[in-house]
This record gives sequence, structure tokens and C-alpha cells, in this order.
Amino acid sequence: MNTLELQQKVKDYAYSIGIDKIGFTTAAPFRELKNRLVRQQSLGFQSGFEEKDLEKRTEPALLLEQAESIIAIAVAYPSRMEDAPRGKKDERRGIFCRASWGTDYHIVLRKKLAQLEAFIAEHVPHAKMRSMVDTGELSDRAVAERAGIGWSAKNCSIITPEFGSYVYLGEMITNIPFAPDVPMEDECGDCTLCMDACPTGALIQGGQLNAQRCIAFLTQTKTTIPEEFRDKIGNRVYGCDTCQTICPKNKRKHNMHQDAFRPEPELAKPLLQPILKLSNRQFKDRFGHVSGSWRGKNPIQRNAVIALAHFKDDSSVPMLVELLKMDPRPVMRGTIAWALGKIGSAACLEAVEEALKIEEDASVRIELAQAFDKLKENMKI
Repeated sequence: MNTLELQQKVKDYAYSIGIDKIGFTTAAPFRELKNRLVRQQSLGFQSGFEEKDLEKRTEPALLLEQAESIIAIAVAYPSRMEDAPRGKKDERRGIFCRASWGTDYHIVLRKKLAQLEAFIAEHVPHAKMRSMVDTGELSDRAVAERAGIGWSAKNCSIITPEFGSYVYLGEMITNIPFAPDVPMEDECGDCTLCMDACPTGALIQGGQLNAQRCIAFLTQTKTTIPEEFRDKIGNRVYGCDTCQTICPKNKRKHNMHQDAFRPEPELAKPLLQPILKLSNRQFKDRFGHVSGSWRGKNPIQRNAVIALAHFKDDSSVPMLVELLKMDPRPVMRGTIAWALGKIGSAACLEAVEEALKIEEDASVRIELAQAFDKLKENMKI
């Protein structure tokens, strides 16, 4: 069997196991990407979750001996939720971004890539392969762009004609010299809706993201979220979809065909107050199978506090006050202090005043003092 025949068989098999798009490119260095990454580093725009070694991020030959080509895959995920629960007074809900609906995509795509590896090995027993999804050294987006999966959009997503930007990406480096596909033309044109709509101005210019300002990144951090971003987060407990939902290329792209990613409504839009009570074990049992759980319960609980403040949820005050007294985490106590300042009731003022008498952590004391001043000013005390 020649390489072109094998390539077609690989494509056919990929579609048969639920891979929505597949493309091929060479294992040549990603030189322009390297230049962009150097600029991002110098500007302090990176998230810190990326592979630190720029050579590994841009030189596939460093990751697999005799690397010849890269297979890129895309699997679509839903853009809407059927039977979505509605929040109401005293029962406010948060929202996980669409990329965290259903089963963790890392698990799903890694399984599909493993199946693809096994298929190739049957036909080329001595083939060398290395697959990765999201957490690997290579840039999934750069590989997908060069392999013709879609174009790299102004919102820093890959947009496909068939599924919009609602696609998960993965890739496989191999020593088989597959014929490369042709990259797609950029179809964003003069549109800047994603940049205009970004809640925090994280999209500096088309295709350039300051991750330090991106809500999707901020909701995954474990430290205190800077105050300037808290109001912008709203009821998001993980991730942000604004630059996707505003995109004209995503209109009428529903992508409901992948059962693994169908959202579980009570998990995708969870009640906020119960989140605050979860132990580590309870959190893992409930949310452990979704990608948004990867940083553990602490960021999700902190974000839930911010969401309750967004709703000015009076019913949550007793729970927040109890946590302010008992929670051992300074990040949580500080965020709660800010939230009580936002909710603004007499009970909030009393709780903040009492906490100031006993709080020893300097960062929490600052949050408490600011909340105390804000409450007194708003209540005309």
C-alpha cells in the first residue's frame, strides 16, 4: 500500500470513529509561531499554563525522532443546551463554558487518537507516533491551521466552515510522510465583533490575546482575582464564551451530534450555593469527569462567591458569613469580604466588622477594610 492509499484509509477510519475533521501537514518547524511566542513572552501576555520551552513548542522533530508529518484532528462540541435550568431568586446559578460540557475532551480525544495510532500500526507496524491534546508541547491551533482544519481567527480560535469555532483539537506526530493539506484562507475579513465584545479587553488585536486579562484564564487561576475583573466575570464559574457566541461564523452551529459532549444541565449550569459546601471528594465525584474540574474545587468555589455577589444574593449571606469565619483559605475569605461589600446588607456590614477584629492575614484584612468602607458609604453610616 502506498502512502496516499494509507492516507485515505486513515481519513476514512477517523470519520468512522467520530473524528469530525482530519488534516495533514509537514513536521517542519513553526517559525512564525515561534516569533509570535517570543513577542507574547516579552509582553507578559502568556497564561503560564503553556510549555515553557519554545523550541519544543515549535520544533516537532524534537518531540519524535524522524518526524515527517503531523495529523491534526478536530471534534465538534455543542453550542447550546437543551432544557437549560433557569436561575431564580435565592436559587442563583453559575455557568461552565461550552468547552466544559459533557465528558472531559482530553479523555475523548486521546481515546480517538489512540484508536488512530492502533489503526496506523496495523498497516505500518514500525510506524512511530506521538499524540497530544491541549497539554502537549505543540500549539494545537498552529497545527490545525497549517493542516487545513480551519483558519486562525481574530478571537484566537480555529474556525471551521462546518462547525464554527466549537471544536476541540488534537494532533499526532508521525514518521510517515503523508501529503500535506492546504491551509484555509482567513475569512474574518474586517469583522471585529469578538474584539469589541471581550469583557476585559483581552483581545489586544486580531489574533493576539493577553491571557492575563482573559476571563477563561482568570477563572482557572488559584490566586485572588484582581478586583478590576471581578464584576466582569458575572456568573461564570469556569471559562468564557463571549468571543465565540458573538462570532457571525458560529451562527446556527449547534453541533449536537457528539453524545460524549452533550451537557448535563445541572452540572453545566449548577446552583451556586451548594458548590460552596462541597468537600474535595464531593467535588470530584460530581464534577470530576468534566474538563472544568482540572484545577480542583478552589477556583470554582471562589468563582461561585463572585457570581453570588454579581446577583447580590441576600440568601447566600449566612453561608458566606460562616465561611468568612471558618474557611482556612485566605483567597476565599478575601473574596467573600469583597462579595459581602457588593451584596450590601446590614448583616454584611456586621459580619465584615466582626471579621476585622480577628482576621490576621494581611491580604484579607485589606479586602475587609475596603468592604467595610464601601458598606458604610453605601448605607450612609
